[in-house]
Amino acid sequence: MAQFSVNAQRFDPYKNFKFRVKWDGKYVAGISKVGALKRTTEVVKHREGGDPSNTRKSPGRTDFDAISLDRGVTHDQEFEQWANKVWNFGSGLGAEVSLKDFRKDILIEVYNEAGQLAITYKIFRCWVSEFQASADLDANANAVLIQHIKLENEGWERDYDVKEPAEPTFTEPA
Repeated sequence: MAQFSVNAQRFDPYKNFKFRVKWDGKYVAGISKVGALKRTTEVVKHREGGDPSNTRKSPGRTDFDAISLDRGVTHDQEFEQWANKVWNFGSGLGAEVSLKDFRKDILIEVYNEAGQLAITYKIFRCWVSEFQASADLDANANAVLIQHIKLENEGWERDYDVKEPAEPTFTEPA
């Protein structure tokens, strides 16, 4: 069976470096790294009293791991503004958390090498559990200053309405 239905000639899986993240209907600037989407379902072991010594197994609760997002520090305030909805220092007693809108659904879009949308994941009811405004400062380093947020979530799914794109073919100029 072919790994790709539309592009049967394609052999290589999609690369991990072409992606975008979207929330509140717009793309978030400068995201350089997205943590893995991972879920784990507990195993419930059981047996009946008359069964031999073997154990039956069935699925239990499913847990979705937090997703981390990293990006270079700029003047864009999206990470910090969202993190402040969970805890805003100095906002006054009872107003530290914005219960109305601290959760967001986000989209993670994966693109093929030609820049065509190939796969989309929907992540539900995310909220910021960890915010790092900047990485360590080091006068002897030569690196980009990175911001980080960790998003708790209540599940994710692949958007099956996003279909495999027909990849373009290029011809050599005459």
